[in-house]
Amino acid sequence: MAISEIPLNPPHAKTIALVDDDRNILTSVSLALQADGFATRLYSDGAAGLKGCLDNPPDLAVIDIKMPRMDGMEMLRRLREKSDLPVIFLTSKDTEIDEALGLAMGADDYIGKPFSQRLLIERIRAVLRRTANRQLLAEGAADPADPTDPIVRGPLTMDPARHRVRWNGRDVALTVTEFLILDALAQRPGFVKSRDQLMDVAYAHDSYVDDRTIDSHIKRLRKKFRAADPAFDAIETLYGVGYRFDVADQ
Repeated sequence: MAISEIPLNPPHAKTIALVDDDRNILTSVSLALQADGFATRLYSDGAAGLKGCLDNPPDLAVIDIKMPRMDGMEMLRRLREKSDLPVIFLTSKDTEIDEALGLAMGADDYIGKPFSQRLLIERIRAVLRRTANRQLLAEGAADPADPTDPIVRGPLTMDPARHRVRWNGRDVALTVTEFLILDALAQRPGFVKSRDQLMDVAYAHDSYVDDRTIDSHIKRLRKKFRAADPAFDAIETLYGVGYRFDVADQ
């Protein structure tokens, strides 16, 4: 069930939905977020969280994986059918498979329990910054004297101003993080980007991620492009080195 909505912050405060069956975590994280200038909405299970996020979308959702009625994985799967709302997963430190699956399903980031509230807030701010940059470009807020031209690489077309990606004329829906990673690879076809370089592009300097995070995003990128084109193989893995985008111009 939904526990509460707490409109104690200024009207333009970013709203964070917290979905967790642990009331102590909900209360403590909510208070920390409010002290940092956020507004919060609290939900104690995935079913209530899903309804709340679809009926009255927040700016970002922090979702625990293990919950009653509907777990975080199922909530994210259903959410992604209708929304690209930024999502950060909370996971147990011994559930690496959950972390990988969560990112593969479209989560923007994850953080392991037990966690530092300050680290969680930094992660939230990093994801919100990436989302805000995308929205500004989509609304045409970029400097008109310095337009952002679409990137065309063979069958790939990326339009940063509209956050739109097409492959062979078919739309491919990407999260903010996936778009940033693909953009970094497509800027210089044939050149290798290390995981560290991709992490620097996709995450703020105050975020802490590891190799598995980038690997999971790459796997999801491939899955999305192969849904549009089963023969897609433009993102190559160079084991021990990194990744590159390579496709002949058409």
